[in-house]
Amino acid sequence: MSAPIDLDTSMTPQERRSSASLALIFALRMLGLFLVLPVFALETRKYPGGEDPALVGMAMGIYGLTQGLLQIPFGMASDRFGRKPVMVLGLVIFAVGSAMAAWAPTLHWLVAGRALQGAGAISAAVTALLADQTRDVVRTKAMALIGASIGLMFALSLVLSPMLASYVGLHGLFAMTAAFALGGIAVVLWWVPPEPVQHVDQARGGLLDVLRHPALLRLDFGVFVLHAVQLAMWVALPAMLVQAGLASDHHWQVYLPAVLASFFVMGATLFPLEKRGYLRAVFLVAIGLTGLVQLGLLVCSGAAPTVWALGLLLFVFFCGFNVLEASQPSLASRVAPASSRGAALGVYNTLQSLGFFAGGAIGGWLVKSAGPQALFATSTVAMLAWLAVAWPMRAPVATRAA
Repeated sequence: MSAPIDLDTSMTPQERRSSASLALIFALRMLGLFLVLPVFALETRKYPGGEDPALVGMAMGIYGLTQGLLQIPFGMASDRFGRKPVMVLGLVIFAVGSAMAAWAPTLHWLVAGRALQGAGAISAAVTALLADQTRDVVRTKAMALIGASIGLMFALSLVLSPMLASYVGLHGLFAMTAAFALGGIAVVLWWVPPEPVQHVDQARGGLLDVLRHPALLRLDFGVFVLHAVQLAMWVALPAMLVQAGLASDHHWQVYLPAVLASFFVMGATLFPLEKRGYLRAVFLVAIGLTGLVQLGLLVCSGAAPTVWALGLLLFVFFCGFNVLEASQPSLASRVAPASSRGAALGVYNTLQSLGFFAGGAIGGWLVKSAGPQALFATSTVAMLAWLAVAWPMRAPVATRAA
């Protein structure tokens, strides 16, 4: 590993503005998405056709499928036409889809609205713009701000969703999601800094440049495994908490402290150690910790779990997850050719979405056919495979320029 370079790791005012504004766009979008998830299965029973579990599952999962299919086209379009126009277009589509879901009189219309929501696939454009506007040496910190905003919205939704649903129902939650999307458009137009001039002028690479890049493929594999394991966990974990004696409406009392405490651990470890040149070590340790959590859940699933044991495992999981969620997109943006950054992050976000889809589908099938122990055993093996794939990685050398 090369010796660490003594660079200024404090953000400039422009970098702080870019990081905060783009994190807010993610937060507004993800809050709307997360708010519906805890109550979705219950509220859809009130729709015509809501008694069909397959159709309910389609309504829930179709968002991830359309988003996964369109991440690469949106990322490549942002390389060609600019990041901000693509972000505005995506948020408009997302708002229209949310409005359709809010209006939907039947479950079939709700499926259509959710599919249109997913078609507003702006994650690649947002992260590519953040990479354009930040230096390598602060990139992980900037990406971590986005990751923290998503984590906080997830924790907040667990507390707010049941309460809001009792007043406005699922229709109202989708209407709020549409309003959040319009707020995101305002942030893009009036707060996000202008795009760098060279973004429009430089020569553009293609998708093949990205698909032939070993370091990017390693990161793509990792983000698929991470999000597949994350979503698969939630197929079995809520039932384990209930088994441990914690009622479902109190699960946030475990989730929220675990998420918040993990942010402090990430801030105290990832950024100082990256500055000293230990990013690879931190990255690999985070993968190992996440795998050990799956092993711990495997043990708990075969015994009588306690709330404290599950809470501790969740805390360790979020410590590893947050480090990986911050460092992986940062690494992808740094090793990708500048001319293909949007395409690279499009592929990265596509694998992330497909990981969600696979985790839910395979996790549900494993629990139904073989029980939660099979799920956590499979997740443990998947994390070991990722550790083996990630082991040859080399952290890119930080540079002074954005």
